[in-house]
Amino acid sequence: MRVMAQMAMVMNLDKCIGCHTCSVTCKQAWTNRSGVEYVWFNNVETRPGQGYPRRYEDQETWRGGWELNKRGRLGLKAGSRFKKLITIFSNPKLPSLDDYYEPWTYDYETLTNAPLQEHTPVARPKSLITGKDMKISWSANWDDDLGGSPDHGDKDVLLAGIEEKVKFQFEETFMFYLPRICEHCLNPSCAASCPSGAIYKREEDGIVLVDQDRCRGWRMCVTGCPYKKIYFNHRTGKAEKCTFCFPRVEVGLPTVCSETCVGRLRYIGLMLYDADKVLEAASTPDDTGLYEAQREVFLDPNDPEVIAEAEKADIPRDWIEAAQRSPIHALINTYKVALPLHPEYRTMPMVWYIPPLSPVVDVVRDTGYDAEDSGNLFAAIDTLRIPVDYLAQLFTAGDPAPVDAVLRRLAAMRAYMRDINLGRDPDGSIPAAVGMGEEQMYDMYRLLALAKYDERYVIPPAHAEQAHNLEELATECSLDYEGGPGMGGAGLPSGSGPFGEASGGASPIAVENFQALRDRQTSDSVASPEDKTARVNLLNWDGKGHPEGLFPPESEERGSSPNTSGGPETSGTGSGGPDAAGGPERKEDRP
Repeated sequence: MRVMAQMAMVMNLDKCIGCHTCSVTCKQAWTNRSGVEYVWFNNVETRPGQGYPRRYEDQETWRGGWELNKRGRLGLKAGSRFKKLITIFSNPKLPSLDDYYEPWTYDYETLTNAPLQEHTPVARPKSLITGKDMKISWSANWDDDLGGSPDHGDKDVLLAGIEEKVKFQFEETFMFYLPRICEHCLNPSCAASCPSGAIYKREEDGIVLVDQDRCRGWRMCVTGCPYKKIYFNHRTGKAEKCTFCFPRVEVGLPTVCSETCVGRLRYIGLMLYDADKVLEAASTPDDTGLYEAQREVFLDPNDPEVIAEAEKADIPRDWIEAAQRSPIHALINTYKVALPLHPEYRTMPMVWYIPPLSPVVDVVRDTGYDAEDSGNLFAAIDTLRIPVDYLAQLFTAGDPAPVDAVLRRLAAMRAYMRDINLGRDPDGSIPAAVGMGEEQMYDMYRLLALAKYDERYVIPPAHAEQAHNLEELATECSLDYEGGPGMGGAGLPSGSGPFGEASGGASPIAVENFQALRDRQTSDSVASPEDKTARVNLLNWDGKGHPEGLFPPESEERGSSPNTSGGPETSGTGSGGPDAAGGPERKEDRP
């Protein structure tokens, strides 16, 4: 037994409302800079749908993840080392920009500078890649706008083979949101795919990172990741990915996406696992057995033998105690309501999901029956095969039995707690029907419905004795390259940190018009403009009049000065001093 620790996340899909707050805050923190405009470390997909990038789950096309060869040994689906060597300068198995989307902004200056005319001026969409006018035809969650229509539903990879059974009746039965981040897998295929060895898995907490200094931009990792959660920065020539907000996690704080989640659907905690069993579990012959195989890799943190081995592996005592209080361990192994995303990729993902019960409840309610009655709910789960089959394609490699068991437990919890909330005597037969005790079912309800902040996020901080190693790892990750999200970039405030361009300095809520963006896109410098604090900061605006620097100076005649066409002085990116950043500098804005 070789005990190791792994930070993990569970998301309760019944609580996701598709507001994209997690996506926007992650975008602002990590990818609000040049070269990664199309990148979303966190995105929220509408299912059924094609996902982001389009049809990323079609591994026959993209060749991501692992597969078993004829001898039953695990190998990369994209091919052997020799195949990678002969194709190292031309890797065709990559999503194109069209598979993601072409990022855009709007020519807002037209709205402010257009002369008086009969029709209202229009801010045309402008490509952030070419700077030219464009037609918006796709984005990171275009399926949300399509609403799962029959015109596009057949493009969902997971519907292959069950389309006759579904016949797109999902319009009447279910639709749900699926937030996605990097899975920080136990068996990451992206790391195995990298010819430069730039992708590594941190030993102390299992977070997968990219060493920017070693990355040579081969992009084999993009192919190798079956979830397509590694992106290529075309400005720096480097690969980038979700970092699990490791600077926050190291001090005991949750990830940005979790911290800002409106629905409080995310849970973060520590899992102890046996590293010696990972390869065996990932090599399970039957795809449908991979879910249970991965669960067996996880260790019971309350087992005295596991505790002893963990201490021998130099895992700190407070980390072991955090693993014992972990909501992740409870949801995966105690209550058994969380499932992995696409275990058939054999990467052993560490971001798990509680499947949505709402589609079943809605259908029962629409029939006129009591949607909280356990008998009605259990019968609905038995007969409503469409969502269960679809969820099985997502979470259990097509096996509906584990999904059915999870939905039954969630339905039993809802029915059992209804009696308590209405002042009736609880029915002990309801939890017994799903193999749970009454106290255990109440504990599960409390974790899913009432858990406080420190119960949803049980994150042990890094130790002082680990500081040197963590410092070295942070240096290897090298987030401080020019224009990067780390500290020390050219022109950045001295207090800038690893949370975006303006972290530690001016607030990141800023306005940048098309001309400023175009200047930044076409500049030779990755970090252009150098004075990022000169952007218009709306938090410095008191709401009266208009923010300084947002519009051209009143002394300039419209159309008579070259600056009115979007020069740096009027775009909010010039050297206008404190006023150019939206008013006089405030004490709290200084790093």
